[in-house]
Amino acid sequence: MEALNQWEQALERWQNALLAKVSHSEPVELLDALRRECDDHAVVCSENRVVAPNAYEVGIDDRIYEELVRHGDRVGQALTDALARHGEEKGYEWAGPLTVRVIASANLPDGRYRVASRAMPHVRADAFPRVS
Repeated sequence: MEALNQWEQALERWQNALLAKVSHSEPVELLDALRRECDDHAVVCSENRVVAPNAYEVGIDDRIYEELVRHGDRVGQALTDALARHGEEKGYEWAGPLTVRVIASANLPDGRYRVASRAMPHVRADAFPRVS
């Protein structure tokens, strides 16, 4: 029985660490992935104009997503704000309103995520289609 208790505590610590990694106000690894996605898909239109995708989707493990849902949309908004600062520093122009949507993804290993983007001129965080 004691071994089961220790195992449950270890599992709980692992889950809390994983949630902290994904839901922290500026998770470094996830932000780096978002920035890379943005930079890799930015298009130079002229000497003074670089257009970046504006609709980002971060897929995370189903269980972690369920935990994040309990905290509202703060994670998506925090990621959107951080990416907006990055774009401002780089001088990017967004293809439309910038949004980062966090979704559940059943095909990811625990603790992993997937970042995708696209340019969408008129988008709401709760209304754009899945990015593949």
